[in-house]
Amino acid sequence: MAIAKGKKEAFAVDQEIDSMCSACDTTTKHVVRAVTKLGAITQAECMTCETASTFSRGVKTSVNMGKGKVAAPYDRSRTYKKGQAMMHDKFGHGEVTAVLDAHKIEVLFGDSTRKMLHAQETL
Repeated sequence: MAIAKGKKEAFAVDQEIDSMCSACDTTTKHVVRAVTKLGAITQAECMTCETASTFSRGVKTSVNMGKGKVAAPYDRSRTYKKGQAMMHDKFGHGEVTAVLDAHKIEVLFGDSTRKMLHAQETL
C-alpha cells in the first residue's frame, strides 16, 4: 500500500503488524486491537506472549504483561535500547521508551515515565 508524502498509514482492528515487544525483548507480530477514527493504533497485542500495549499519539502509554512473563531486573550497569523491558523493585514492570544519551534512558512504568541511569561502570 503506497502512502502519500506527509500522510500516516491508517491501521485497522485485527491487522497484523511488526512491533518491538517489551516482554519478548524482540520485534514480533502484533495484532491491532483498537484504532482512532483516523486509523492510528491505540492498542496492540503481541501474538507471542499476549502482552498488550496502549498508545496515545503514536507513543506507548502503558504496557500490560501477558502469560505471566517476567522481565529481567533493572540493572544500571546494563546498556538498554528502546523497547526493552525491565522489572524495577519499586516501580514494577517497565519498558524503555527512549535512549536520552549514553547514560540516561526514559522508562514507562504503568502510566508514568521516569528517567533512569544505564550503562554505568561498576566499581
